[in-house]
Amino acid sequence: MSNAMDGLAPPSFDDLLAARERIAPYLSPTPLHRHAALDELLGAAVYVKHENHQPVGAFKVRGGLNLMAQLSPAEREAGVVTASTGNHGLSIAFAARRLGVAATICVPCGANPGKVNAIRALGARTVEEGVKFEGAFAAAERLARERGMRFIHSANEPQLIAGVGTLALEVFTEQPDLDYLLTAVGLGSGASGACLAARELSPRTRVIGVQAAASPAVHDAWRSGRLESRPNETFAEGLATGRPAELTLAILREQLAEFRLVSEAEILRAIVWWIERAHTLAESAAAATLAGAYGMRDRLAGCHIGLVCTGGNLALDQLRRALGEAGEPSSGSPGLAD
Repeated sequence: MSNAMDGLAPPSFDDLLAARERIAPYLSPTPLHRHAALDELLGAAVYVKHENHQPVGAFKVRGGLNLMAQLSPAEREAGVVTASTGNHGLSIAFAARRLGVAATICVPCGANPGKVNAIRALGARTVEEGVKFEGAFAAAERLARERGMRFIHSANEPQLIAGVGTLALEVFTEQPDLDYLLTAVGLGSGASGACLAARELSPRTRVIGVQAAASPAVHDAWRSGRLESRPNETFAEGLATGRPAELTLAILREQLAEFRLVSEAEILRAIVWWIERAHTLAESAAAATLAGAYGMRDRLAGCHIGLVCTGGNLALDQLRRALGEAGEPSSGSPGLAD
């Protein structure tokens, strides 16, 4: 696996600290809140890191700013191109606008329209290609070659990982005695950053990743140690990937304590729980985190746990679907009125 990483090294803890200083002029720390109804649901003391409060509604803006601030003059002049299902693209578009860099974001056809419109509103050019993330990724690589732009990988970028790792710096500075910290995994930049921060600030905390069972590529690679493709069928665009990334997978295999899969139905149910129990409109990736915690609630009972609400950019059709299915909880699970 190390050979496939082309010399990329994981960021150090000092890189996370530097990233915190670098992004401070642009972003304020996000709140870490308690919600009594979530405590009741999980039988634990639950601390929610509300990255849905970010200016683009999701955590990845931290990484985009950290990377964009370190581009060379030649890279700034050439512009940047990346592929995204939404939040990474928003991050790059926001950072590019703030730092005066031209950005092109390649998205799959039919991507979350709210996210795509927000990317365009930030001044970035969008290119729709492919029915899945992998098609948009190939388009971004092609444009980078043809036009000499700086290609930004959504995971194999140490500066991105260091940037998003600042959210975990904030968590552990405010609440250093967590037993568990759960976060969603698409390609794993957020979970990787959380692992790096936990190792230095709270080594007793077990960092747990949660991924959609319908798109289990990173989970399966974490277990096997092999870079293998898997079907990419989840509706949760923040979790929709069919192949792992080398750098984040290496970090997760070394440091992630546990990895869980959740079903599409569990994600939909958790969208409603976020609304009902935390007064929070959470996107599907954040819902997966809550669903993962609920699935291990017996083990979490009486513990102090952190949940990363990765963002709030929920597509309206997903919200309607979740609300429509809320009255039919699976056997043994609480319904909307519980």
